[in-house]
Amino acid sequence: MPRFSDGTPAHGVPRVRGGHPEQRETGGGWGELGGRPAAPGEPARPGPPLPRQRQGPPQGPRQEYLDAFAGDDDVFAARRPPYRTAAPAQPADPYSSVTDWSADDDGGTTLATDAGAGGDDAPPTGEPASDKGGKGRAFTGVAAAAVTTVLAIVVAGQVADGSDGSGTRSQSAAGQARDTRDPSSRTDELPTPPAPVAPLTYEQKMGKKYPLGADLKGSGRFDAIPGIAKAPGTGQKYTYRVDVEQGLDLDGELFAEAVQKTLNDQRSWAHNGARTFERIHSGRPDFVITLASPGTTADWCAKSGLDTTEDNVSCDSAATERVMINAYRWAQGAKPYGDAILPYRQMLINHEVGHRLGHNHVTCDKDGELAPVMQQQTKFIDHDGIDCRPNPWAYPNG
Repeated sequence: MPRFSDGTPAHGVPRVRGGHPEQRETGGGWGELGGRPAAPGEPARPGPPLPRQRQGPPQGPRQEYLDAFAGDDDVFAARRPPYRTAAPAQPADPYSSVTDWSADDDGGTTLATDAGAGGDDAPPTGEPASDKGGKGRAFTGVAAAAVTTVLAIVVAGQVADGSDGSGTRSQSAAGQARDTRDPSSRTDELPTPPAPVAPLTYEQKMGKKYPLGADLKGSGRFDAIPGIAKAPGTGQKYTYRVDVEQGLDLDGELFAEAVQKTLNDQRSWAHNGARTFERIHSGRPDFVITLASPGTTADWCAKSGLDTTEDNVSCDSAATERVMINAYRWAQGAKPYGDAILPYRQMLINHEVGHRLGHNHVTCDKDGELAPVMQQQTKFIDHDGIDCRPNPWAYPNG
């Protein structure tokens, strides 16, 4: 491309303007100029010649510069430059990070600011460069890079101060996830926990019937209920042990508690402090109160000449140490008492222990009277046209 006599580059060649210090390059894009560039209208003043490393026209831009700005060439397409010339080492440009774009290692194109192309004082000549073609794309790429840099700075600032909203979105997402998956965050949807069930009282347990067959015959083996229940009174003391036949599936502890409470009640044989009863689990007691199946009860009662198979009743096997309580009656009760199972069980204990204490059967004498505790109330309440009332106590008036 021709060069004007005053040293001004031909029309259409881009000029570099800026405030950076000049650094001349050997064999630069505009040929060899030893001194400063000539001002418009001033003849060129040659300076000391610089060493050259290739032969070529003394003036005019290098061919690779012309190629770089060809109209149909994409400066951002990967390509290899025609050639590179080794240049002498130059002082490092402190602004090279923003002014030096050169071809990178993978063949991409970067911008190189030629300090020797002209100084800040050189006035612009020629017409403005067209935004079409290679030059337009080059400047568009530079502008895009600048915009990208500004965006990167803005985004970096937002990340630094947390203003990008990601924390808010994360918290919102976390809250939504906890809202849908964590029941502790939605107390309005938590099921109401069931109220704690209070354990049954002694009276409640004694007022329930339990399933047990009328013809059941157990193993005949017994377990003593462990523990001691001290005699509460000061009268004549009787010791006893509570045995429960194995396999009955009844509450032996409840049975033992019922015996102790019943016998030491003032309406029972402990009336007026005459007697007191103490439960033991070892040693030799005065008697053993035994809860056994109907079959086992019949066997033990037969040892004392008593037949309990008729009406499926209990007995005091006086020839042995055992007072037998029929488990079927304990679990199911008897017709004269109906559903009043608690007083019926108290009557069973008082009646059979009464035999052990030497009392025999008796009946009521008048209509409407309480049946004596030694009446066979499992079998009947009324007798001989006399209407009696059920009664579990030896001294019902206390």
